[in-house]
Parts: sequence; C-alpha cells; structure tokens
Amino acid sequence: MHMSFRNTVHGGRPFALAALGLAIAGALAAPQQAHASSFQLKEDSAQSMGRAYAGSATAGGDVSVVANAPAAMSDLKGTYFEADVTAINFSTTFTGSAHDVLGSPISGGNGGDAGTTLPVPSFFFATQVTDRLHLGAAVTVPFGFKTTYDNNWVGRYNSIYSKFESLDGTMSASFDVTDNFSVGASAIAQRTTATLTNAINFSSVALGLIGPGTASNLPVNEVYGLVPPGTDGQARITGSSWAWGWQLGAYWKLDPQDRFSFNYRSKISHRLQGTANFDVPQNVQVLVGELAPALGLSASQLPFQHTSGTAEFTTPAEATASYWHQEDKFGFGADVSWTGWDVFKNLTVNYGNPSQPSTTQEFNWHNSWYFAVGGDYYLTDKLTLRAGLGYDTTPTTAAYREPRVPDETRKLLSVGLGYKATEHFSINASYAHIFVNRAAINGAVSATDDVLTGSSDDEGNLFALSAIYKF
Repeated sequence: MHMSFRNTVHGGRPFALAALGLAIAGALAAPQQAHASSFQLKEDSAQSMGRAYAGSATAGGDVSVVANAPAAMSDLKGTYFEADVTAINFSTTFTGSAHDVLGSPISGGNGGDAGTTLPVPSFFFATQVTDRLHLGAAVTVPFGFKTTYDNNWVGRYNSIYSKFESLDGTMSASFDVTDNFSVGASAIAQRTTATLTNAINFSSVALGLIGPGTASNLPVNEVYGLVPPGTDGQARITGSSWAWGWQLGAYWKLDPQDRFSFNYRSKISHRLQGTANFDVPQNVQVLVGELAPALGLSASQLPFQHTSGTAEFTTPAEATASYWHQEDKFGFGADVSWTGWDVFKNLTVNYGNPSQPSTTQEFNWHNSWYFAVGGDYYLTDKLTLRAGLGYDTTPTTAAYREPRVPDETRKLLSVGLGYKATEHFSINASYAHIFVNRAAINGAVSATDDVLTGSSDDEGNLFALSAIYKF
C-alpha cells in the first residue's frame, strides 16, 4: 500500500502528528475554575471567605496572611498555627452539539454534570521573633480544578477527565519599619501537576492519512469502511514541574481605625515535563503500521506511541489592595485584586519523539479583576458574624473558550461566623454561593478538527472551616 502522509493541516504539519500534538497541548494546560478567575483558587481562609475575601489582609487575626500578604503578619503578636479546609462543590453542564471535520454530527450526550466536590486544605504558622520581626510558613493550593465528563459525550474529543493542581510551600517574613508601617516578603516553591484525558477521533485521522487529496485518494466511504465513524481511542496525559516565585508587600496603619495593605505576587514560570499514553483501536494500529515504509519511520517513531513532552507554562502574577475600617461593634472592608492572565496566550509543546513536530494551541486570555466588599459584626465578645459580596471577571472569551475551561464572570455571596472558644483557641466557618454567567463556547476545535458549539451552565458552593491556636 503506497500512501502519502503529506495531507496536512495546522500550518503544514502532518495531520496525525498535529492531532497527537494538539491533544497533548490542550491537556497540559487547560484547567477549570473554582471561585476565582479561571483555575485560580482563593480558598485558603475560612475567616476571609465569610466576607467574600474583603479585608483579606487587613481585618486582623487571620494567619493566612503568611501566604497572601506577609507584611500583615505585623499584627500577629505571638505564635500561631492555623489549619483550614474548604470543600469546593461546583456543577458544570453543557448544552450544544458537535460535528466532525466533514460537518457530520458527532453522536453522544451532553456529558452529564462534569463538576465535583473537591477538598482544598491549607496550613499556616507564624511567630513573632522580635518586637519588629515576624516569620511564617504556609502550605496552600493557589490553583486547581477537577472535572469529569461522560466517556461518550459529544465533546469527548476535547475533554473527558481533567485534574490540575499547584501546591505552594511559602516562607515569609515581615519587618515593622515604624509602629504604623511594615514590609513583608515571601519565597514560594510551587509544584504543579496535571492529569488529563480525551478521546481521539481516529476516523478523522484516517481521512487525513488516506482520504481524498492524499496519494491514496480513497473516497470517504472507503475510508469509513476501514475506520468507521465512532472509532475512538483515548489519550492520557500527565505532566509536572517544580518552580520558584516570590511576593512583596506593605501594610499601613493609617490611623487607629483604618488599615491598608498592598501585595504583589510574582508569576511563576514552569517547564512542565510529561508523558502521553494512547489507547489505539486494532484496525488503526494496522493501518498506521502499513504506512510506516512510506513515512520512513520505525515502529517506535510512529504517531500515537508513548512519548514524552515538555511545555513552558506560567501561573500568573497577582496584585491585591486591601482596606479595613474598625469600630467597637463592627468592621468593614474592601479588596481589589488584579490577575495577570495575559501571560497565557498560547501553549507550545515539544516532544521526545524525533519525528513529532512541535505544536501550538492558542488561548489568548486577558487580565482579570476581583472586587469584594464585606464586614464583621461582633455579636458578643466570643461570637462574630460575617457577610460579603464579590465580583470576579473572566480571562476567557467565547471565541477561544473550551469545555476544559467553561469559565465566565461570576458573583460571590458569602456568610460566616467566628467563635473564640478560649483565649488561645478559635474556630471559623463560612459558606459561599457562586453565581456564574452562562459560558458560550463558539466553536471549540479538537485536535482532529471536530467542532463543539454550545454553552455551559456553572454554579458553585463553598464550605470552609478553620481552627486557629495561639501559643
């Protein structure tokens, strides 16, 4: 069988190799949101969540500032340990349709509810070393998601299973320059991991290899006879990386009642290293094997073989301004936060397989903003009530949005309470509901040129608990 492999798409790349590459590209960096923009997580403080994260650095008594605003450790007089856990329960359901490279409808349902309930733990330690110097350490999860669609849904060529997580280890210090002004800094070690799967439309791959326009020039019905529609394989992608970042901040006590903080967290640049494993139907294995002589490739160099891959990926920078006003019976505050998602324009993946060309997938995200107002009411000396409102813009657009990231602008409504059990021990509990705008998907294209069009309806619930012990 003499067939050409030069029927090309995606800027001249061989079709099957491009399909493999883009499957990996989409899998290595296409996560889902929790409450903050895209796959960013703010869920590391039950106390702060009760106010929708208003006054996150300035309300006082919250040890999570070790990871979020180190200059504010200035207010933590003594030694503290805090443990938090947030249950992120979210729902995402798709409505729409899909068609293959020839415009034929793709069979399957809408994927079911791809959401899940995911616990997010955090731990913080802070101690006052001298009158002016404070040190702290934290373990947090600033980015993460998990989604699972049905195996046979219409968008299976874009996404089935997705899990992504960044785990931070943070070491922080603050120094009181004056009685009313302090500065802080952190060193951040970040471990990022990803595991993702999607189906592969081998019927479309076969059309690119031996269909009309190739050297074999087989008509569509004969190609479908060899590899009929619905001949699916599956790709499983894993990737991981360690990288370093930093943050700097300042904290002002403007007067006895008013406090202000500004904190900047750096972007963190990763070089994800991963592997791709493929389940390939038997008839496709035979077909690809027969093409090897025409391709001049050995069996180990053929597409859809186990291979390694690397990709440059950056978690974004963040800048946050936080304000708090304190009265005897109540306090209120506001936060404004900017996230630099414009670093995520595209993703280029390079492969260990020497016959595999590098591939690029566009994302074209833009920067996002988060706004929050909220407050505390001190019902008694021991019991505090909290409430807050948040508004979070999305970095994604309908033209580039995909089912792995059905992200849209969202609103956050939260309530919480704090209870001071003793002079040394206190607990906090919070609940928040997330209202998400409908996320339009205006033609998400899979690695094999299948097109998914429709929209996702998302909503979320957050439940948080924390315990703080002062030594």
